[in-house]
Amino acid sequence: RTMTNPDILIVGAGHNGLVAAAYLARAGRKVLLLEQRAVAGGQLAGATLTSGAVVPGLHPAGQLRPAIVKELDLARHGLATSVADAAYISALPDGGSLRLVSSANDAATVEAIRRLSPRDAERWPEFVAFMHRASAFLDAAYATTMPRLPQVDLRADGLPLASLALKLRRMGGKDMFRVMRSLSMSAVEFTEEWFESEPLNAAIAGVAIHGVTLGSMSAGTGFTLIHNWLNRGGLAHRTTTGGPQGLTDALVKAVLANGGEIRTGAGVAQILVEHQRVLGVRLESGEEIRASTVVSSADPRRTLLGLVGAPELPPEFVWQTQSIRMRGSVAKVFVQTDGRHGLPEGTIAIAPTLEYLERAYDATKYGEMSQQPYLEVTTSGTDVTVHFQFASYALRRADWDSMRTELEKRAIDTLTLHFPAFKGSIQSVQSITPVDLEQSWGLTEGDLNHGQLILDQIFFMRPLPGWSNHRTPIDGLHLCGSGLHGGGGISGTPGRNAARVLLQR
Repeated sequence: RTMTNPDILIVGAGHNGLVAAAYLARAGRKVLLLEQRAVAGGQLAGATLTSGAVVPGLHPAGQLRPAIVKELDLARHGLATSVADAAYISALPDGGSLRLVSSANDAATVEAIRRLSPRDAERWPEFVAFMHRASAFLDAAYATTMPRLPQVDLRADGLPLASLALKLRRMGGKDMFRVMRSLSMSAVEFTEEWFESEPLNAAIAGVAIHGVTLGSMSAGTGFTLIHNWLNRGGLAHRTTTGGPQGLTDALVKAVLANGGEIRTGAGVAQILVEHQRVLGVRLESGEEIRASTVVSSADPRRTLLGLVGAPELPPEFVWQTQSIRMRGSVAKVFVQTDGRHGLPEGTIAIAPTLEYLERAYDATKYGEMSQQPYLEVTTSGTDVTVHFQFASYALRRADWDSMRTELEKRAIDTLTLHFPAFKGSIQSVQSITPVDLEQSWGLTEGDLNHGQLILDQIFFMRPLPGWSNHRTPIDGLHLCGSGLHGGGGISGTPGRNAARVLLQR
């Protein structure tokens, strides 16, 4: 189909763009979604790298927030519910492993912790219960559109903020205080307040630093721990039938069923602006499509400085946008094996000690790649996916063309130290460097989160102070990607929030 005179153009068919499109189309808007690549799905979809290598998507699993699944009736469009909580397995320094399930009453988990520390085993149920309550509060915060401080509209913003404050208060004084303290704490401080066992603390801290350029001793990793726990539903990734592709398929069907249209292979070269008002877009093919509202799911810096352009924006706003910290440091290694890799099912973490995690992070301070990296590994039959941290986007003394082989070697050697059968089972290897993330997925500086999840880039300061409500200085131009409040990982919250802002307007 070729839609004429759309009400709303959405740039980018990642999961947030698809969520926003589905909500807007369901509300009766004529929505046209434009995707540069040949397939929808963004980070959930595979790609062909500039080297010619074909690789899968960037996430082994992903789950939208339950409210989105229900409101868009995604089960009717084929989305399967997540399976029971999977195992999270941390490799220990002595060659053993610690197997955890994010349940307060899982007897095997409590017994495994008891072998490390009886005191920690007693505290585990309380810890799990707290993490679920803390993540539920964060979920409520993410579902609340942040006000444009200091320009608070009491009529529009007052009631949602009051409702959020009431939810925090209902947690009780002890938990309310603990949640607020946790957000600014380091993973080391946070875990050591709960447990005395180093292997247990390191295992939890691995989740805290996953996907962000922060170490276990960095302030704010208490927040990222709660954030990642919320997105995963615990420590381990929860998988669904059909995996990430199934999630994409369901969202695409929801958009189309409600009358929306998706055009792939339709890269946007420019967002057209005149007199501070959006007019539409110009595609890479030269075609122009007009619309009074444009919503971008690309990262804020790419949208505002790349697609709009600095001359169309206020100077101070341009400076703020340039200052958004990306600093991607994630790489991926995909290994095809003969099946005799010796890796257990579940989410495997190479995070033996808190110091190990901090030393792995140290490499990013000097533009290097970790000699002993933090790895998170998942398996699917004969396929093994390795999430590698830390790998600096901008290497100081090398480039990623020459370091790709070394990346693969360090990942394989590190994993083989803990699982000796792994190296001998390998049949083929493909890798994704931070530069590949930028070139093939459009992620500025290889940042999966469209902007680092650090304390001065969250809540009402995301993506920029004073612009946390999805609007921009350009009338009719809105943002809905992971760089917005609630973004980072697979949740769909920024897409849902952006659609709500537009429909309320």
